[in-house]
Amino acid sequence: MKKKTSFSTKGVRADIGDLTIYRILANRYADAVGPFVFLDHIAPKVHLSSLKSGTGAHPHRGIATLSYIIEGEDEHFDSAGNYAKVYSGGVQWMKAGNGIIHDETLNIDSQTDSNRTHAFQFWINLPSKNKAEKPEYLAIQSDEVPQKQLPNDSGWIKVIAGSYEDLKSIIPNYSKQFLYHIQVEAGKEFSISIDEKIEVAAFLTTKSTILNDSEFQAGDFVEFDRNAGEIVIENKWYEANDIILFGGEPYTEPIVAEGPFVMNSPAEIAGAYSDFYAGKYGKIKDRKGKA
Repeated sequence: MKKKTSFSTKGVRADIGDLTIYRILANRYADAVGPFVFLDHIAPKVHLSSLKSGTGAHPHRGIATLSYIIEGEDEHFDSAGNYAKVYSGGVQWMKAGNGIIHDETLNIDSQTDSNRTHAFQFWINLPSKNKAEKPEYLAIQSDEVPQKQLPNDSGWIKVIAGSYEDLKSIIPNYSKQFLYHIQVEAGKEFSISIDEKIEVAAFLTTKSTILNDSEFQAGDFVEFDRNAGEIVIENKWYEANDIILFGGEPYTEPIVAEGPFVMNSPAEIAGAYSDFYAGKYGKIKDRKGKA
C-alpha cells in the first residue's frame, strides 16, 4: 500500500551573503520530522568568483548539525579544536551536546573546476540524556558516504545518516533516523518501504517529481502519513532526478527551541544562554592555534 501525503509546502527565503537559502523546516505545518527539527536548502548557484559565505561564529546546544555539501567546499572551525574541509559530496556532522561554538563557510570547490554551490543543513534533535554529553565532530568526504546502485539500473542511493539494506552511515544514531539522497534515472522509478509510525518527508531538489501518483514541484517539501507503506518515486523527465528523503521515529520529549538552542524546557534554554555568555562553550581557534 502506498503512503498518503499529509501536506506539501515551500520554504521561506533566508539568504546569507551571496547564498540563496530557503528555510524548509520548521514550517507552518510541522516543527519536526522524526529527530530533524531544522532544514535549510542552500539552492544551486553559479558564482563568478570565489566566495566566503557563512553565518559567522555562533553557539549550539542540544542538537547535532549536519551539513551535506552536494556541490562546493565547506570549511569548519569549532571551539572544541576541530577543523576540516569537506568537498562536493561530503558531510560535516557536529554534536553540540552541552555546548559548542562553530563557524562554517561555504565556497566553490577548490578541487574541481566547478563554480557552483549547492548544500543542505539539518539540525538533529538529541534525546535529553545526550544533550548533556560532550561535543563530537566528524568530517566525511564523498568517497566515505555509503552508496549503492538501485535495482534495474534505476539510479542510486546515498545514505547520509542511518542505514539502508546493507549500507550504514558512520554518523551516530541517538534514535531511529535516516537521511537519503536518491537519484532516479530518466523514465525509471524506485520504491521504498517505511515502517508504521515512522515520520518521513521528501524534499525535491531541482525538478518536479511524481510521488505515489501525485506530481510535486521543485522546491516542494512533502510529508507523508504515519501508516506503514511504500513511497514510489517516478521520474518522467529525460534526465536523472534527485530527491532528499529523511525522517525517523517521533521525538516524544518536550521540545523548546530558541535561537541556536534546542532543549526540553524553558529553564534549560535559559541555562544554555547563561553558560554561553559565561564563556563555558570555549573559543574558536584558527588553523594556527590562535583564539
